[in-house]
Amino acid sequence: MRILFKIIKWLLGLVVLAVVALFAWLYIAPPELIRVGSGYSVKIVCSNVFLAGRDARQVLAVDVQAPGNPLLRLMWVSVDKNRGTVSAGLLGVLGKSVAIARDGVGCASVPDGNLSKARQTKLRAEPAATPQDALWPDGERVDASQNQLISKLLDDAALTGTGMRAVVVVKNGRIVAERYGDGFSQKTPLLGWSMTKTVNAAIIGTLVKDGKMAVTNQGLFGPWKADGRAAISLADMMAMSSGLQFNEDYGDVADVTRMLYLEPDMAGFAASKPLAGEVGKVFSYSSGTAVMLSRLWQDAIGDKDKALAWPRTALFGPLGMHSAVLETDEQGTFVGSSYLYASAHDWARFGQLLLQGGVWNGKDILPAGFVDWMREPAPASKVYGKGQLWIEGPGDEEGPGAGVAAGLPKDTIWMEGHDGQTVTIIPSEQLVVVRLGLTPAKLGYRPQAMVGSLVKALH
Repeated sequence: MRILFKIIKWLLGLVVLAVVALFAWLYIAPPELIRVGSGYSVKIVCSNVFLAGRDARQVLAVDVQAPGNPLLRLMWVSVDKNRGTVSAGLLGVLGKSVAIARDGVGCASVPDGNLSKARQTKLRAEPAATPQDALWPDGERVDASQNQLISKLLDDAALTGTGMRAVVVVKNGRIVAERYGDGFSQKTPLLGWSMTKTVNAAIIGTLVKDGKMAVTNQGLFGPWKADGRAAISLADMMAMSSGLQFNEDYGDVADVTRMLYLEPDMAGFAASKPLAGEVGKVFSYSSGTAVMLSRLWQDAIGDKDKALAWPRTALFGPLGMHSAVLETDEQGTFVGSSYLYASAHDWARFGQLLLQGGVWNGKDILPAGFVDWMREPAPASKVYGKGQLWIEGPGDEEGPGAGVAAGLPKDTIWMEGHDGQTVTIIPSEQLVVVRLGLTPAKLGYRPQAMVGSLVKALH
């Protein structure tokens, strides 16, 4: 019996030793998957706490853990509102990441932990206040439609989708109906994810108008001039046909997740990728491309502070998008692929700008014909436009024409983002429909039915 007790004690000692060794390994050299998970957790919590004013525990539970990888359920998050930081790790200590909030440019992941450097990027000037008593889009007041059919449509959860946080319907330049999920309002800044790409493309348009950029530009980055990447034009990048290698798989540690959560210089990481296909001939959707575009337009401005202020001065300010915050990475490059927060009213203002061909209050915000060019089919794709927007709606990307079959006009174009973000623009109907929420793709939600029903009801 004494021998058996010694064996059990010896085995328990081995188990404890193994657990300690595993914990030490995870602490000293955490796998990249854990670091991606903690990086994602701190970034989402930071932006929603410091930009949207939401409760950190709710954001962690609802936005991060509920729809994501089971690993995320083991992330513990700590918020320091005095320092403007958020930290997280597996069980609070393993694979720790930190994010920091800065004035005017939102939150940034800080993969290398250099908070002092990340703090240097900021925009001191406060955005103007939007008049509350003027009718949208000049202000925030809405004379909502009393059309019972429209109200019934927006009260239909099957049409607006699980996890809906905001729906705004604009007809003939006025908001005619809107709905908000519990805990959200017309003032809540909401993440557009990849809808940010279209806004980033419009920012480039403002610089094209000012003669600071041209879509025919080549030899875009210094190292590219020495190899085949020299042939990549700005237009190739806008059309997602650069030929560069980039893995956009969000299910694991891929190029996109590595860029967003492990790299302090996102644009530098993306620009280091080699060619994997013929320039201009192969369509490959890439968030790395959009971040490189941000670096290019910021470099075209030259002055760092002026570049940081440019989205406000050239686009957000003139449109009255005063809730809009485009976030940068640790290096100060705007994350033009993913990280624009704005209220549903402000997302609708941007959609209305596209509907109006880049003109706002009689002034050309974008060059004449630029929006028409943005919506032309990319040379390497029948469903994606030349200017970082979609010609087909979510789920229809592989089968052009499906939107038309669903009853949508042929001139319908889309801004699309992760987890169910869309802005639908239909010039022939003078209609813009914003739909924001937390709706993972696995749920199979498609906004086409809602938009098609609205087209019929408002026609």
